[in-house]
Amino acid sequence: MSEIGKIRRAILSVFDKTGIAALAKELVAMDIEILSSGGTAAALRAALVPVTEVSAVTGFPEMMDGRVKTLHPAIHGPLLADRSKAAHLEALSRHGMAPIDLVVLNLYPFETGLASGRPHDDLVELIDIGGPTMLRAAAKNCAFVAAVVDPADYAAIVAELRAQDGGLTASTRRKLAAKAFRRVAALDAAIAGYLDGVVASEERQGAPAPEAPARLLPETSAEREFPHTHAPRYTLVQTLRYGENPHQRAALYRCDPPATEVDLAGATVHQGKSLSYNNFVDIDSCLRIARDLDEPAAVIVKHNNPCGAATAETLVEAFRAAHACDPLSAFGGIIGFNRTVDAGTMQVVLESGFIECLVGPGYTADALHLAVAKKNVRVLSCTFEAAAAARRQTRGLASRTIAGGLLLQDEDDVDENQTSFHCVSTRVPTAAEERSLRFAWRIAKSVISNAIVFTRGTATVGVGAGQMSRVDSVALAARKAGERSRGAVLASDAFFPFRDGIDAAAAAGITAIIEPGGSVRDDEVIDAANEHGLALLFTGARHFRH
Repeated sequence: MSEIGKIRRAILSVFDKTGIAALAKELVAMDIEILSSGGTAAALRAALVPVTEVSAVTGFPEMMDGRVKTLHPAIHGPLLADRSKAAHLEALSRHGMAPIDLVVLNLYPFETGLASGRPHDDLVELIDIGGPTMLRAAAKNCAFVAAVVDPADYAAIVAELRAQDGGLTASTRRKLAAKAFRRVAALDAAIAGYLDGVVASEERQGAPAPEAPARLLPETSAEREFPHTHAPRYTLVQTLRYGENPHQRAALYRCDPPATEVDLAGATVHQGKSLSYNNFVDIDSCLRIARDLDEPAAVIVKHNNPCGAATAETLVEAFRAAHACDPLSAFGGIIGFNRTVDAGTMQVVLESGFIECLVGPGYTADALHLAVAKKNVRVLSCTFEAAAAARRQTRGLASRTIAGGLLLQDEDDVDENQTSFHCVSTRVPTAAEERSLRFAWRIAKSVISNAIVFTRGTATVGVGAGQMSRVDSVALAARKAGERSRGAVLASDAFFPFRDGIDAAAAAGITAIIEPGGSVRDDEVIDAANEHGLALLFTGARHFRH
């Protein structure tokens, strides 16, 4: 591979014309000939940049509404020639071709068109052919040719050309080639995924190709066909200090484009130490709970479980109630909010004890000023709208790696506000109990199974998580709650297989229970609730979290 590749001839063809005129002027100033076509050539001429039309090189005009412009041996021969081989150079000379040393292009925005719901025929026209072909040719021949696909790289390219007397190093060309292939691979994956959806829609509906794009993330799982291949694009953001444990390496990647409306990987870090792998896992849990609550809410997460959650009329009241659930476990926890954090709330949070991280949709200037006094506290903002699942447009996919494979499932987004729970006990819950039960049920969704949540009003008072038996989770939640369990309600993420859990809840002072139902011993469980005078609701839906 040539160590320094001198750039004498470049082809520029971009959809996103950000910075292209400035780049072209820099290239011309270094005596680099520029080839271009279509809209890019027009933009460069308007900027008074001398351009050679591609059609003048190929001897053919643009054809078929621009579908055929650069697909010609006069372009791809100069891109693909191995200049270490005399036969390749002789072939160029024999056909009157000069090498092309630099390709600058970005592709049609297929992914953006898909996300915006463009019609099928429009999406077909956004399937770029010439662009990926040139990128692949240049990247394959990176021993001699540089492929630039990202406008963010223009400044660095110009700087290196100046520093290297009009050339680019072999290392730079390899890095650019890898980036070009990543971009082409991401485009191909998006197109394949879309067409998989079209085929699935046709097979399901018996209909011709849709006028609108097939939804890749439909609103209900019944409408979704899982993709034949699953290859979302992830880009490295940063390496982390270590993984779950110091002997494990770790890194943060960001989905491009983001697959959900909450983009933790792109969050703004206002202050604090660098985030760890475990921090990100806990912050993600915190955000998932906070975004599901409509009223001002505070959530405290420790080791991927909520150890306190509450809603109230103000954030500061919600935080005090959430913290009171389990102050010991809250020490060193992650605290999340679903509203902009004001100075008063920030002051109370900072005085509550050691915390690892704060996250919310935003902060007032005064609140951020207060946080500076605790410079090691990580403060993040991650934009999202506090909203119940019913107001989200789509349901996402959740994934987990296994040995040699990947599991995909719908996210556990059940609209609790629209669910009619079924009372199976003799006593019907009061309006206050039902409100508290609905809150407890929503929190239980985010607790690791077996999950038991005690609440009073809309604040947790005891959480039992991760136990191998459900009755043990009840006992743990009761111990955490203490006397606060008297008059509280209980949510269980799955059914009670025996009446012992109901008996333990009644002994702790619980007055009402919500659980999925569906056990072969449901009658035994209902009888136990009636014996203790408890209200018992069945949801018909389970919230396992493993």
